Amino acid sequence: MKRLLILALLAGAGLAHAQSSAAKKELIAKVIQLQQPGIEAMARQLVQQPAAMMMQEANRVLGSQVPADKRDATGKAIEAAARRYVDDAYPVLRERAVKMAPSVLGPALDEKFSEDELKQVVAWMESPTSRKLQQFNGEVQGTFVQKLVAEARPVIGPKVEALNQTIRGALGVPAGPASAPKAPAK
Repeated sequence: MKRLLILALLAGAGLAHAQSSAAKKELIAKVIQLQQPGIEAMARQLVQQPAAMMMQEANRVLGSQVPADKRDATGKAIEAAARRYVDDAYPVLRERAVKMAPSVLGPALDEKFSEDELKQVVAWMESPTSRKLQQFNGEVQGTFVQKLVAEARPVIGPKVEALNQTIRGALGVPAGPASAPKAPAK
C-alpha cells in the first residue's frame, strides 16, 4: 500500500512538473512577444547602420567632388537609394529576427528565470525581477545580434553592396567594397 501511495505521489509530482513546464513555456513566449518591438528596433538599426555610414561618406564627397549644379539632384538620388535599401532590407531582417528570437532568447529565459519570475515580468511590475530582465537583455543581446548578422549576411550583404555601388555611381567614385554591418559594442 505504501508503494502504491509513493508511486501515486511521484506520478502526481511529475504531472505537476510537466504542467509547470508548459506554463513556463507559455510565459517565455509571452515575454518574447512583449520584447518584439525592441527586437524589431534592433533589426531596423542594423539595416540603417551601413546606409547611414555610406550617407556620411557620400555627403563628404558630395561637397568636395560633385559640381555645385549637380549636388542637389545627386544628394536626392542617394537619399532615395538609401531609403529603398532600408525599405527593402528591413522587412527581411525584421522577419528573421522575430523568427529567430524564440530559439535564441527562449532557452536563455528558461535557464535564467523561474515561472514565478516570468509571471512578474509579463505583468511588468517595477521589481527586482524587472531589473534582472534588463540585465539579461544586455547579456544576451550581443550573442543574438551576432547570430542574426551571421544568418542574414547572405541576404542583406548583396543589398548593402548594391546600395554602395548606387551611391558610388551617383558620385562618380570608383567601385569599392561595402562596409559590412557590425554588431554594436556592448
